[in-house]
Amino acid sequence: MGAGSIGSGWATLALSRGLRVLAADPDPGAQERLRAEVAARSAELGRPADQSLLEFTTDVAQAAAGSDLVLEGGPERLEVKRALFAVLDQAAGPEVVLASSSSGLPASSFQEVCRRHPQRVLVAHPFNPPHLVPLVEVVGGRATSEEALQATLETLRLWGKQPILVRQELPGHVVNRLQAALWREAYHLVGQGVVSVADLDLAVSSGPGLRWALLGPFATQHLSGGPGGIAHVLDHLGPPMLEWWDDLGSPELTPELVNTLVEGVRAELAQAEGDLATRRDRALQQLLALKADLGLT
Repeated sequence: MGAGSIGSGWATLALSRGLRVLAADPDPGAQERLRAEVAARSAELGRPADQSLLEFTTDVAQAAAGSDLVLEGGPERLEVKRALFAVLDQAAGPEVVLASSSSGLPASSFQEVCRRHPQRVLVAHPFNPPHLVPLVEVVGGRATSEEALQATLETLRLWGKQPILVRQELPGHVVNRLQAALWREAYHLVGQGVVSVADLDLAVSSGPGLRWALLGPFATQHLSGGPGGIAHVLDHLGPPMLEWWDDLGSPELTPELVNTLVEGVRAELAQAEGDLATRRDRALQQLLALKADLGLT
């Protein structure tokens, strides 16, 4: 449901695995854009997506009625999701999971409009580009059943994804909260003139970001502690880290800061922006393949 960036990524992934996809989007021209995106993204995957298995409709209820799994990728606005899920709940079979790709809205906020089967409503939040990045956050709402959560996790694993189960509803789930914490301090440091936009990007991408791409923050911290592991790190660096936390900034997105960030990124990417996303995606694929070869998945 929704043929934008997330919807086309889901469609590409499913089609590349030989599954039938029924896409729904009321926007004029959505079908043409979707088919073009699927062709481009399946080429990136190196697995052909059989577009004869891709059907399109502007009728959301019709699509839901013919589906075994519904993946919603509509606008990130609560009123839109509530209206959409009310239709999906009426149209889809009782055993069909209704999974929202919401990046921050909790399932409970739109689950309550599903009068028939609220227990099958949840969030399955992927990450751009969704046909390449393996992570998906699975988050239930107040009425979501354990059966729906486990069925979703199992299905995503069969699709080659690496889902995590988020056990509590929070704004932004888990990953966007982590990203927001980093962005918060990054904006603060740039706003205070401590570092340039380009140098901050370099500080992350050529420093801790390299390690975080291979192992998570806890495992990385454990390795940095030598024989004592993370226990040694927390014992020796824990107290000063508390002082760093107290000194972290709380920036406001003033027009001046926004302009500094925008102009900084423009200057940083002035010579590279044209095919940057394509090269980024190729690097992602090679990195994922290397991690698999070395058992770091």
